[in-house]
Amino acid sequence: MRNFYDEYDLYYNGDESDSFGFADPGGKSTLRAASKKNPRKLPCPTCNAPNRLTPADRANGYQCESCADADMVKL
Repeated sequence: MRNFYDEYDLYYNGDESDSFGFADPGGKSTLRAASKKNPRKLPCPTCNAPNRLTPADRANGYQCESCADADMVKL
């Protein structure tokens, strides 16, 4: 059974300098930083491009940056 700390570890790789695990702190990206516990090994669910998302990104329902940018243009 997973507990709060397991979930926290999924989203946070333990480095306080990275603004709680974001790949681009202060930037436009909401993707999480890749780490040993959270490798960027999953395909984008929208375009199926390989190695675009981490397990934390998938858990949050994210897509790759290219697809997210394309969706913003449609707005």
